[in-house]
Amino acid sequence: MGLRKETIEGVLWSLPYLAVFTVFLIWPALKGLYMSFHTYPNKFDLTETEWVGLQNYVELFRDPVFYNAMEGTLLFVAISVPALVILGLIMALGVNRDVAGKRTLRAIYFSPYVLTVAVVTLVWGQVYSQSYGLINYYLGFFIDNPPGWLTSPDLVMAALAFMTVWWLVGFNFVIFLAARQSIPERLYEAARLDGATGWRAFKDITLPQMRNSVVFVVMVQFILQFQVFAQPYVMTQGGPKDTSDTLVYYLYRSAFSQQQFGYGAAMGYVLVAILIIIAIVNFKVIGDSND
Repeated sequence: MGLRKETIEGVLWSLPYLAVFTVFLIWPALKGLYMSFHTYPNKFDLTETEWVGLQNYVELFRDPVFYNAMEGTLLFVAISVPALVILGLIMALGVNRDVAGKRTLRAIYFSPYVLTVAVVTLVWGQVYSQSYGLINYYLGFFIDNPPGWLTSPDLVMAALAFMTVWWLVGFNFVIFLAARQSIPERLYEAARLDGATGWRAFKDITLPQMRNSVVFVVMVQFILQFQVFAQPYVMTQGGPKDTSDTLVYYLYRSAFSQQQFGYGAAMGYVLVAILIIIAIVNFKVIGDSND
């Protein structure tokens, strides 16, 4: 009887969360799946639908723009994620040492993360300006024609990734710093007695002890950076020559600019499938390698 009462009370206390979860997650997910199997002939009446089955998915995998957006997204992820993880780890380990001004450094490292994406993109748009940007101003002392960071097909994605690392690395820094400070110092004292210092202590003690944090940060950053949208939307609009186009930005253009709602919904579910695969691979590769 007591167990049944506890179960009923638990369900009742969970109902508000379950209601919010259903309304804002389950129902939109099911509605999106329904939309991905339909087209909407009347752009002004979303109740008028036409069943097309898997046609949206077939067209998606035949769409060269989709593959271009996929290529841009993969390039952005390949540049930004390793930098975010490695730099965040280096910053955390550096601040954890007994150095002067540790509290100030923590505040400086984390402060960009509290800015909104609109502020960050507007500021860095000025920094990257070819004619009056801060970077090209100083480069002008050494070279005659500084590059256009946001107008060069070869540099634009790296420029967006660098800005993203500056903006988001503070989150990883905090996670890694907390993980490092949770490691008992007696492990390092015992290692020093055995002559294990520097790289050996890092490899044999620090990384294994921080395994869960590393797995968490890598998975989160892969998922977040694969959904990059605001940076190309605000700063480049996918240019130049679509070299900064990304999956989510293309999804936005398809669904809201071109009003191909079923096609955009299908792209969203393909993106979800990709993210699930990435999460599983990351967990298996990083997790199993630390066993």
